[in-house]
Amino acid sequence: MSVEVITFGCRLNAFESEVIAREAESAGLERTVVINTCAVTNEAVAQARQSIRRLKRAQPDARIVVTGCAAQTQAKMFAEMSEVDRVIGNDDKMRSRAWREARAAFDIDASEKMAVSDVMATKEMAPHLVDGFRSGLPRAFVQVQNGCDHRCTFCIIPFGRGNSRSVPIGVVVDQVRALTERGHAEIVLTGVDLTSYGGDLPGAPKLGQLVKQILRHVPELKRLRISSIDSIEADRDLLDAVGGDARLMPHLHLSLQSGDDLILKRMKRRHSRHAAIAFCALVRRLRPDIALGADLIAGFPTETEEMFKRSLDLVWECNLTFLHAFPYSPRPGTPAAKMPQVAASAIKERARRLRAAGELALRKRLASEVGAVRNVLIESATAGRTEHYLPVAISTDTPGAVRRVAISGHDGARLTGH
Repeated sequence: MSVEVITFGCRLNAFESEVIAREAESAGLERTVVINTCAVTNEAVAQARQSIRRLKRAQPDARIVVTGCAAQTQAKMFAEMSEVDRVIGNDDKMRSRAWREARAAFDIDASEKMAVSDVMATKEMAPHLVDGFRSGLPRAFVQVQNGCDHRCTFCIIPFGRGNSRSVPIGVVVDQVRALTERGHAEIVLTGVDLTSYGGDLPGAPKLGQLVKQILRHVPELKRLRISSIDSIEADRDLLDAVGGDARLMPHLHLSLQSGDDLILKRMKRRHSRHAAIAFCALVRRLRPDIALGADLIAGFPTETEEMFKRSLDLVWECNLTFLHAFPYSPRPGTPAAKMPQVAASAIKERARRLRAAGELALRKRLASEVGAVRNVLIESATAGRTEHYLPVAISTDTPGAVRRVAISGHDGARLTGH
């Protein structure tokens, strides 16, 4: 083993783990396991700590480095773990210097563990091109934005990622072109707050302009996909691209969080229930077959059963296909942690009901696909995904190809086709 990276959390972390592996190996690190953490919930932090302890028992001679959002926000806690050899900050992890310094510290057996800078002071974003992904997926990710300027009352992520910063359009286009030339059929644009893209750049271009420039200047790109967006920030160019270019995949994941206006206000969200429903209706008019997903939180402080039911109803009123249901988890240092809390048993039950609604919504969409012919990106010899990001079980095929598949059925979780 040279360097192994274990990833928790979002797609952006998955992309960054590829950069970490490259930089750590280039620095000459050996027998090293990097834990790239997530801080979005208490459970995510606990899972990282448990993973660290298991790893040390299984690989007692390995060096363990902790980085990511939880390492940024709770650096001291991880540094105090006897199993941990070094803690690297969330912005630092993307810089080769941090890994060279880790190698030097290990060589002299330095006692200082923490190498965590002030992420809020970071003003620019260094672009990173990943040639290929260790997972072997034909889908490639391009990080176009990092950080967040908003301060939702439940969210710790801005303090783990810093303020919003973007990669210039020309650099992104060049990265997409390079990955396309290497044979990637699908590119996914990633970021922490994608729809805030460009606010820090000269001329303040928006996400829609970036998307249009990619589609215009990389005509050989087969499929472009964008990850989670904030519907209230979706600009006219982005909506034009959704409705007007088949290469932009008909799949959006929305940061909705709640279906109740008072809870949305207490969350310090910037949209209303009506605005969320109206946005979903708008994109369906533009792209009738679009598949929509959403994040929803169950049991936010002060949420009553009636308020929760409005979130539950949103699954059907927005005709969602994919649902990420999160039980509310108080994050230390956030305003919501000081609000009157909902009983843990009620949070757990509401999250269960949201997940059940999500499973039913997915089955409903899967059933509607039977008989259709879809363009499927082949991810492995026996699996792929449609334009709508629906999983498909297939017969043996070549990963990386995009081929027409007749959908013949489903098993409740994925489509089947030939």
